[in-house]
Amino acid sequence: MRHQESSVNPSSPSPFPFVAMVAQQEMQLGLLLAATDPLIGGVLILGDRGTGKSTAVRALAAVLPPIQVVMGCPYQCPPRQTAGLCQACSGPSGQSRPRAEQVTVPVVDLPLGATEDRILGALNLERLMASGEKVFEPGLLAKANRGFLYIDEINLLEDHLVDLLIDVAASGENRVEREGLSVCHPARFVLVGSGNPEEGELRPQLLDRFGLAVEVKTPTEIQQRIDVVRRREAYDRDPAAFVDSQAAGQQALQDQLVLARKRLPKVTLADEVLAVAARLCMSLGTDGLRGELSLMRAAKALAALRGARKATVAHLKEVAPLVLRHRLRRDPLDETDASQRVLLALESV
Repeated sequence: MRHQESSVNPSSPSPFPFVAMVAQQEMQLGLLLAATDPLIGGVLILGDRGTGKSTAVRALAAVLPPIQVVMGCPYQCPPRQTAGLCQACSGPSGQSRPRAEQVTVPVVDLPLGATEDRILGALNLERLMASGEKVFEPGLLAKANRGFLYIDEINLLEDHLVDLLIDVAASGENRVEREGLSVCHPARFVLVGSGNPEEGELRPQLLDRFGLAVEVKTPTEIQQRIDVVRRREAYDRDPAAFVDSQAAGQQALQDQLVLARKRLPKVTLADEVLAVAARLCMSLGTDGLRGELSLMRAAKALAALRGARKATVAHLKEVAPLVLRHRLRRDPLDETDASQRVLLALESV
């Protein structure tokens, strides 16, 4: 089992094991669905403080199957593809592709205080002053390509950075035109954001880009709270021993993800199930067709994770709250919780 290297200091302890988390099944499911099929879109994690939101995202890195990349490529380009590559890998030198290497999937943190240059990339000033050569220094979007970009407290992100992320997420490319530089590189990543709704709301344009929205709540059962405290105490006292104790479960989950990704292209979804998705979205009054598309992809990803060949209405019902709760229109006269509205609509459909 490999552990994430790009966003974790080698001298720091390994992340808390993903399989050791307690009472946050919906959050774990949302992240696993996005890991199975990145086309679902990003994952928005909203809930109380101190409920393991950041811990879960950073723990995900250790169970993601490693990927093949072009050796030395700063954008993690896949060695066996000819489209969607950076300029170096798709140019004349890319015809005799350098050797491939296996690396962990990048899970990159985007701090709230990060500058635009740090995110997009900019001119390498040291090289410019030393040799006069204009060299592009890749930013966080480059490091996150083919991986996950994580923003804690995303609801506090500045508006101009929100616009930037929306553009890149829509196109899958990062274009930098400044200081005599003209660079375009792939930037396809799963956007994961977390935050506390009490501290502010997301802009609708960014909210719509998330394929899934999961709710995280403070455990209310005594035994669950005891389990959380005891596991965290064991990890803090001896991280290496605690991680080793969960190694079998971590490896089993990684194997499950590998099989799910192989199985996903063969999973079918009948028109009857898609009709249920369409009626559900219509009854809830969701805008556009992203709701149906995300429902279809999430249901198929869930079926692949469960080892099924067909995505059924049961799979659709399980993922519906995650897909639709953040797409509902606000009704000031209706105090019903968004998740409850989705469940009520499922019953009527």
